Amino acid sequence: MARPKPALRTTASITTAVALLAGAALAAAPAATAAPGTAPAGSTAQGLTFHDIPGSGGITLKGNVFTPAGAKAGAKHPLIVFPTSWAMPQIEYLAQAQQLADSGYVVVSYTSRGFWLSGGKIEVAGPPDIADASAVIDWALEHTSADPDRIGMGGVSYGAGISLLAAGHDPRVKAVAALSGWADLIDSIYSGRTQHLQAAALLGGLGLVTGRPGDELTRTLKDFLGSDLDKEPEMIAWGKKRSPATYLDRINANGAAIMMGNAWGDTIFPPNQYASFYDKLTGPKRLEFRPGDHATAEATGLLGLPNDTWTSTRRWFDRYLKGERNGVDTESPVQLKSRTDKGYEGYPDWKSVGTVKNRIPLDGTKKVWANVDSGANGGIAILSNALDQFLKLPPTVSVPLLPRTFASVWQSERYATEQRIRGTSALHTTATSTKPSGTLVAYLYDVGPLGVGKLVSHAPYTFHGQTPGRPFPVDLELYSTAYDVPAGHRLALVIDTVDPLYIEHNPTGAQLTFSSPGTDPSHLSVPLREK
Repeated sequence: MARPKPALRTTASITTAVALLAGAALAAAPAATAAPGTAPAGSTAQGLTFHDIPGSGGITLKGNVFTPAGAKAGAKHPLIVFPTSWAMPQIEYLAQAQQLADSGYVVVSYTSRGFWLSGGKIEVAGPPDIADASAVIDWALEHTSADPDRIGMGGVSYGAGISLLAAGHDPRVKAVAALSGWADLIDSIYSGRTQHLQAAALLGGLGLVTGRPGDELTRTLKDFLGSDLDKEPEMIAWGKKRSPATYLDRINANGAAIMMGNAWGDTIFPPNQYASFYDKLTGPKRLEFRPGDHATAEATGLLGLPNDTWTSTRRWFDRYLKGERNGVDTESPVQLKSRTDKGYEGYPDWKSVGTVKNRIPLDGTKKVWANVDSGANGGIAILSNALDQFLKLPPTVSVPLLPRTFASVWQSERYATEQRIRGTSALHTTATSTKPSGTLVAYLYDVGPLGVGKLVSHAPYTFHGQTPGRPFPVDLELYSTAYDVPAGHRLALVIDTVDPLYIEHNPTGAQLTFSSPGTDPSHLSVPLREK
């Protein structure tokens, strides 16, 4: 049955969603002005040709093609296919496509089905989208100088997810560059069994503004935002069908070389699910994490400006589609950039990141009233972590001023040396609720001498079906990150029950108690880079 939800909280959630939808419409307006697909099929503009490409099920996809200049008749060239990001038109990759074509690639980009002037409805990387990717490859092999033995796919966000899925369904795909994408859709927007409100509202709003949502998407989004627990198994099954992790065995069997890149603060597809998927890949692979939010790490490259992510992407394709010995396969395959440092760090694998564990005890018993935002929160989707990326301004809070009635706070000692956090912090505690359902959000802060805390990481956690008054264990992984805590600072863990990023499930009058039994002490494990 659907959980009870106080009117005030319902109004706040709807207000947040409406605000995001309005922002999405404004953000999409400039793109609409420049929307492609208006050029006749086969027309040319500055070396770029626009085409109507047959998709699966008889629909038409609006696409464009870059061909290497001066290509000799009969010569074959490696092919790269770029499906567009969610709500983006086919001109999204023009700058990068031109650079790739200049270096000898045939590049085909197409507007994903259901968006702009492409046919069909939005299927959220469902089977029709996967079939579209193969249909575009078929078309490219017939109508361009593409080499059937050297085919790659890539893209940002939605294009990344479709590319990974295609690698598990079409063995012709030999290399993938999946940027700011997802491997597990459920673990992305429903992590901790908590709906990511702003992420879902943003995606839903952009879909309405720029495309035609399918009936399945409309129904699933309604059930998701409406917190209909009776529909939870259906929603999870819907997400698993659209998750590359579900097809891991096929992806490994096909053997495509896979590069994955993401931002530490991605509020649409948090980094944990990418790292988990990367660990299970058995073919050639590379994982890169950088500061920023969803797609902000790639944004300047889409404008044609120098960009580390796109440089790595070109090197990856050059190695695995052209066979160039450029060293990308001999470097440490895991490359991380700290949010507080300019350099990159290389690791042999993900488990080698943050091997030293700093265990912070969470002693005592603390009780909080639910349903009130203490002031600690994860910020605003896209905006807050972009500010952190470009201006080093993460969400902040005055830790001494947090109301202990609504937030539980624990602090470490002051550190004599810099603490270089790398990887995934893990919370273990014992909770007791006065209600069967509830939501808590854990935040990790870097606290300076004046008590100002800068957000290092956070994550939500929702429970259902607990017996009121009976303690139960809580194990929660915070979002992975790389952050350097200066000497003289301390770390603070804050737990409250409301965050605008998420839908919370706290009934009216609920209280949560956090304790640390002697037989099972509560703690926060913080991973650190070896000195």
